[in-house]
Amino acid sequence: MKSITAVAEQADFILAQCAALIDCVPAGAFARESQRVRGGTIGKHVRHTLDHYRALLEGFDAATTVDYDHRERNVPIESDQDAAKQAVALIRSRIGNLDEKALRREIRICVMLAGDGAETELDSTLGRELAFASHHAIHHNALIKAIALEFGVATPPEFGMAPSTLNFQGQA
Repeated sequence: MKSITAVAEQADFILAQCAALIDCVPAGAFARESQRVRGGTIGKHVRHTLDHYRALLEGFDAATTVDYDHRERNVPIESDQDAAKQAVALIRSRIGNLDEKALRREIRICVMLAGDGAETELDSTLGRELAFASHHAIHHNALIKAIALEFGVATPPEFGMAPSTLNFQGQA
């Protein structure tokens, strides 16, 4: 079994994949609305992915409850590839500074349970929530991949695939 620091390494890997994809998207396609994923753009999904990492890190830093659900939308990260790459780099830098002690630290998270805004708070750890944010990012990367392919942008085969799927395919 790997050390808990492997969770931070995995997050960094997923964010590095995201940054590499942003570099491959032609000008104009980053914020272009998809016909396959209605209302979706590569930029919106990148922003949403980064929101989860950012909320986690900001809540951890401030020793406050982490809130994934109250996010800003229509921000430059959604339409400006340079802003998105800078945001990815900043988050990767922060994650790179997390050690085992930090990853094991207990935190509180607030989750929205329904569309009426009902919420609850749960106990967790930074490492567990970082694993969640990475798992969440993989699923949004799958949507990003669908949009990218629509616009003729090739992605690596493993982009947007869960580790369990990759593991299963390696054993087939």
